[in-house]
Amino acid sequence: MGLKHPERTRVPRRRLRRVIPLAGFAVLALSLSGCATNNQWERFGMPVMRTTTGEQILSLWQGAWIAALVTGVVTWGLILGAAFWFRRRSDDEVPVQTRYNLPIEIFYTIFPIIMVVVFFAHTVRVQNFALQESAHPDVTVNVVGQKWEWTFNQTVVNGPKKGKNVFVSGTGEDIPTLVIPEHKTVLFKLHSPDVIHDFGVPAFGMRMDVVPGENNSFQVTPISTGTFDGKCYELCGTYHSRMLFNVKVVTWSDYVSYLATLAKDPANVTDCPVLGGAYANQPYLNATDPEEKKADADSEASKTDAHSSEVERCNP
Repeated sequence: MGLKHPERTRVPRRRLRRVIPLAGFAVLALSLSGCATNNQWERFGMPVMRTTTGEQILSLWQGAWIAALVTGVVTWGLILGAAFWFRRRSDDEVPVQTRYNLPIEIFYTIFPIIMVVVFFAHTVRVQNFALQESAHPDVTVNVVGQKWEWTFNQTVVNGPKKGKNVFVSGTGEDIPTLVIPEHKTVLFKLHSPDVIHDFGVPAFGMRMDVVPGENNSFQVTPISTGTFDGKCYELCGTYHSRMLFNVKVVTWSDYVSYLATLAKDPANVTDCPVLGGAYANQPYLNATDPEEKKADADSEASKTDAHSSEVERCNP
């Protein structure tokens, strides 16, 4: 018996009427769920964003995932659908043979280009928003990443020490806390006297390399109070894991009070930002061996001397 070439048949309209609304509903439900931020599934693994910059980055992240999922569903649907609808239905039958389809070929050539252009445009828009800096930020923080700790410098905004620099610095055992106000533009100026570090706060949606000799900076506007974790995102050496810090976002009045309280301790006050140098080159280690403990004691004494020298340099 010879093979029979079937005539082309159209999918029954009744079936199309069922499939198209279901597909549209699925895409709509996916899109709407991606716009929410109530749980981590809806944020596609991102943390809750606490800055205006983070909100923009989260929207871009969600949009990219939605577009990728929709594209994947449509692509797999076409692959599996074609294999099912145009399968051989009997042993003496050859499925319809289609050598080319010019409209479809044009579509799957042009549409990916359009997607790339749209992705690029939205990425550039969010990147420009994330990297823009106000000429007159409300708060400026000089951040110093050094082996293996953080130092945060800020300017007193009120009281008898107004205009003075105050700073907090951590060690391998003491995690420092950076206090900043909500609903104010905060500019982070990043400095490193030794190796490349990376300053980042997941809840802010931003992080940036701290490169020796480079004046990197970025700006955020916190939108809610709270305490958030921060860390170094660049493998910077043996005790990289100790480069942790906390960020506490408070109201403006609490922020002003915090700076005034910090300025009461002369050990935290300088005329200019403490940016590292010799002060940063003596890491504090948690030693257990007696010889290591002695070496650490000498190291800590050297660090204290270097710290004093740095403060004296800022207070000639």
